[in-house]
Amino acid sequence: MTVWPDKFILEGKTAVVTGGAGLIGEEIVKALAEAKADVIIGDIDTDTGKRLEEKLSKEGLEIDFINLDINDQNSILDIIKSVEDRYGTIDIWINCAYPRTDDWGEKFEDISYESLEKNVDMHLNGYFLCCQKIAEYMKKKEGGIIINFSSIYGTVGPRFDIYEDTDMTMPAPYSMIKGGIISFTKYLATYYAKYNIRVNAVCPGGVYDGQKESFVKKYGQNTPMGRMAEPEEIAGPVLFLCSEAASYITGEVLMIDGGWTAW
Repeated sequence: MTVWPDKFILEGKTAVVTGGAGLIGEEIVKALAEAKADVIIGDIDTDTGKRLEEKLSKEGLEIDFINLDINDQNSILDIIKSVEDRYGTIDIWINCAYPRTDDWGEKFEDISYESLEKNVDMHLNGYFLCCQKIAEYMKKKEGGIIINFSSIYGTVGPRFDIYEDTDMTMPAPYSMIKGGIISFTKYLATYYAKYNIRVNAVCPGGVYDGQKESFVKKYGQNTPMGRMAEPEEIAGPVLFLCSEAASYITGEVLMIDGGWTAW
């Protein structure tokens, strides 16, 4: 009798992935669907979300797209009701959305208070709203899994030298938001543990997305594994945390960084 492989199968489970139409979100959607979960892409980008739904459905995966604005309580409640009406339940909720303002990427000394306030409101407070609504829903059904996306820069300071000779930087609000997500995740894990709700955070390192060659090289030189991550390398650990193989893990902050934070 095989036991362990079955623990990674999500058949009969329903998952919502916020930001599911994004670079990392797409790979998570695919991973969960290939593990036999019914997966809903929750994203504010309707065009991209619908294209991804069509693409993955043609590959035989159980995918739906529902428009979601994580800053709108009614939008969150609507997607919860829509998914429950169609599938009967929501077992897994993954907060992978990455909302940000048009001036994202300003140097610390140039960031306006208004921009900081708006980014914290969009991102950190958006995660709060999603977690509050879905956790209360899961409490009534006495179980569920929530995964929040943080970052290596929620735990360590940026290495700014890797951004030299590029127009990139690591914005201060990002570190504030991602650090807050880690603390909030631990709070939720202890608050909802008695209801059989597991809440964990993942902290990816840099993910390759066509960045400037000099940046990619410097990033690799600062990482024990010598390279950036591919999107699918983030999806695998998320799949594990969604599975029965991780049934005794809650309040964990899982680094997916090629060893970046080990140095």
